[in-house]
Amino acid sequence: MTRDTTTVRVAPDEYVEFLSTGAAAKGEFHCSQCGYGVTIVRVLPVCPMCQGTSWEQSAWSPLTKAQSLL
Repeated sequence: MTRDTTTVRVAPDEYVEFLSTGAAAKGEFHCSQCGYGVTIVRVLPVCPMCQGTSWEQSAWSPLTKAQSLL
């Protein structure tokens, strides 16, 4: 039996940084396991929904909030 393997190259600007629970952070983050969102100004918590400990910073756009109001 053979396995097909595919290598995907990610552009440098598509790199996603994950932060762990307890890391100092400021901004909007989503749990990398369940997607739960939090706004943080001190340290990242344990996810209250799934107990996950890995967070990804949300994509930021100056128009995100303005577009949601339209």
